[in-house]
Parts: sequence; C-alpha cells; structure tokens
Amino acid sequence: MTSDLDTGSSPAAVAEPAAAPGRSAPRRRWGRIAALAMIAGPGLVAANAGNDAAGIATYASAGSQFTYGTLFFMVLVTVALVMVQEMAVRLGAYTGKGLGALIREQFSLRLTALAVACLMLANTGLVVSEFAGIGAAFGLLGVPKWAVIPPAAVLLWALVLFGSYRWAERIFLVFSLAFFAYPVAMVLGHPHWGTVGEHLLVPHVEANKSFILLAVALIGTTVSPYMQFYAAAGVVDRGSKPQDYKLIRADAIIGAVFACLISLTIIIATASAIGGTGPLESAAQAASALRPVAGRGAEVLFALGLLGASALAGAVVPLSASYAVGEAAGVERSVSRSFRDAPLFLGLFTAQIALGAIVALTPVDVIQLLIGTQVLQGLISPIVLVYLLVLTNRRSLLGAAANGPRYRVAATTVVVGVALMSTILLVQTVLGWVGLG
Repeated sequence: MTSDLDTGSSPAAVAEPAAAPGRSAPRRRWGRIAALAMIAGPGLVAANAGNDAAGIATYASAGSQFTYGTLFFMVLVTVALVMVQEMAVRLGAYTGKGLGALIREQFSLRLTALAVACLMLANTGLVVSEFAGIGAAFGLLGVPKWAVIPPAAVLLWALVLFGSYRWAERIFLVFSLAFFAYPVAMVLGHPHWGTVGEHLLVPHVEANKSFILLAVALIGTTVSPYMQFYAAAGVVDRGSKPQDYKLIRADAIIGAVFACLISLTIIIATASAIGGTGPLESAAQAASALRPVAGRGAEVLFALGLLGASALAGAVVPLSASYAVGEAAGVERSVSRSFRDAPLFLGLFTAQIALGAIVALTPVDVIQLLIGTQVLQGLISPIVLVYLLVLTNRRSLLGAAANGPRYRVAATTVVVGVALMSTILLVQTVLGWVGLG
C-alpha cells in the first residue's frame, strides 16, 4: 500500500538537479497530497458522516462528563470501525452490489424488509437532527434557524439531484474539511498532554451505569448501520472494480482512522475545557460551554465543525436509506441518474430531506428524538453487522477475497462486542421507559 501512496520517486523527482534539493521536498509533499486526494472516496465520506450532530454531542458529553476517561475505549472503537468499513467496501468492490442488494439475494426477503424499514425510520429521525444541527451551528453565529435550514435543505437536495456521483462526492469531501476545526479547538483548550497520553494507552473503566451507557453510545454513534450501507453503495456508484480494491481499502481505513481521530479531539477539547461539569445535551451546548474557558475562537471553531458535520450527514444519511431501499427493491439507484431514471431512489431522498427540514423548524424535542432513533439504531445495528460478517465470510460470494480464518475470528469478536453493547443500550432505554432503568 505504501508504494501506491508514495509518489516521491516519480521520474520528475529523480530528474531534479542536485543543486536544488529544496525544490523536490515540496513536490513530494504535493504528490502525496494528490495521491491521498485520489484515494479519498466513499470510505472517508461514510466515516466522517458518523461525526454528525448527534455524534459530536456524544463525544463532547464524554469529555465533559468523564474528562479523558473514554480515550482508550475510543481506540478500541477505532479498530472496530476500521474492520467494519473495510468489509463493507470489500463487498461493494468485489460483487459490484450494495449491501441492500446482497442481503436481498442471500437472505430472507422478510428479514431484509424489516432491516430496511427500521433503517428508513431511524435515518429519518437522524436527518431531522442533522438539520437541527445546521440551525444550531448558525444560531451560535447569531443567525436564526428559519433563515438557514430551508436554503440548506434545497442546496443538499440540488447537490444530489442535479449532479453526478463524482461531483457530489467531491462536495462531501469539502464538507469534511470542516472537521479540521476540532484539532484547533483542542489546542485552544490547553489539554494536559501527559494525562491524554496515559488515557490513550491505559484502559479506564468506571463501574457505574452512566459510564457504561456512554460507552454504548460511543459505539452506536461511531459504528452506525447507515455508514455501511453508504460505503458499499458508494463504491458501486463510483464504478469501482476489484482491481481498485487496494485504493478502496486505503480509503476505508484512512477514513475510519481520520474520523475517530476527530472524535478524540472533540473529547479532548471538551475534557480540557469543561471536564467534570457533567453530561451535555447537544453539540451547541458544548460549543457555548467552551467560550468562557477556551475563548470565543474555540466556540466559533466548534460551531463551524458542527455545521460541516451536519451538512455532510444531512446528505449521506438519507442517501444511505435510499440506496438500501433501491437495492432491496432491485430498482435503479444512483446519484448520477435523473429523477426519471431512478424515481424511487431520488424520491425517497427528496422526501427525507423535506421531512427532516420541516420537522427541524418546529419546536421538536431533538434530544428525545435522538433517544428514539438510537433505540432503532440499536435494533438494526446487530442485524446489519451480522449480515455483513456472514456475507464477507462466504467464499461462494467473494472467492479468495472472503475473510480468512484470523480475520474471521477478529471480525466476529468485533461484531459480537458491538451487538452486545447495542443490546445493553436497547434494554436500558426500554427499562427507562417503563420506570425500571
């Protein structure tokens, strides 16, 4: 993989005169940047979409509630996300089909319909939270939500309906640049680097319900089912082939690691500035809380990150559901198609965008909405991950690209662990509803 990324030994670089060594280093740097830009694709987009408004709120709450205590746990979550995303893009590359289509072909239609229906319902709630996040981000900058949510919805809708997949993907990657605001906010918070390093390397567990539930929430918001549907479908929509797998795999791994690094910076930023103050209810609350400690600059950076994250997820979340339904129904589904060619795919995307924006403009209790969608995510996450594992284990489907014995054991451990944690979240939430939590 290193040889694929390293462009420093290109003929131009070799031919560079020895008397001007300073000129070759910038070329090598730009060559590496160009190579990374070529690699960046569905894996990076899907993983970054997981750092949405709900994700930012969860990571910020981890920092404000338990300071640096969840950092080692996030390292484990990073490993899980890398493996899950890699399996998803491998399926897309080697079969030329998305996860929804493969589930329809390989499993029961009833179970497929159940998984897709739950995904649609949960994703619709998430779309509302993304548009609420856009409104909250502009609210921190002094702009009311009614002035920004409708035009934002129209822009995201037009981006998908009137562009090709390649063009839409580039815009999604531009949205991802907003995440670089969080490392800067982290530095402005003046963290205790020695303590940060210790918690990254040494496990930390607190034997209380709040810590366990937050750990479950961190898994749920980082390894979300819609990300796997989008990653696999994006590889197919991009037109990638098995011979492109090395680049696709690099995209998935780099995307997962980058997204989790951003998650870590959010936790560290809030931990260093407001750690120990208790849980937060929203990403906007985290941004406001940073101001008196880390300054107005940190608050603005946090708001810009929230805006980029919400805009990215506001497009990716409904797209993932549209891909899943289109694949399960066996109809045309592509961002590069017109409304006439893919009416179900683009119609579902349009309906989700419209519903999400309209509900976000009402005085809806976004926190309660997120709790409900997290329950649904908890229901479908184990189902989707089990399907993903079974599919990537099948040599009849992937041939030599199927999971090997060691990878199968590691992937099974990840899937069982995520399923158990999701089940804990589901049980605790239901018990809370009936007054037993």
